[in-house]
Amino acid sequence: MTIEPTSGIKTLNLESEMRSSYLDYAMSVIVSRALPDVRDGLKPVQRRIVWGMFEGGARPGSAYRKSAGIV
Repeated sequence: MTIEPTSGIKTLNLESEMRSSYLDYAMSVIVSRALPDVRDGLKPVQRRIVWGMFEGGARPGSAYRKSAGIV
C-alpha cells in the first residue's frame, strides 16, 4: 500500500529536519534561559526569585523567613 502525498505536503529528510530543529531549539533555550542578561547579570529564574523575595518582604533587616515560601 503506497500513500501518495497530496498538494501542500512536503517530503523532508527526517535526519536533517531533526538536526536543524534541535539546533534552533537549543539556541533558543541558551539565549532565553541559560545566559545572564547584560543589564543586571541575572538569569530569568534568578530574577523571579529576587523579585519574589522583594514582594514577600525578605530584606536584610527583616525577620527570618523560610525560603520555600518564596520559591
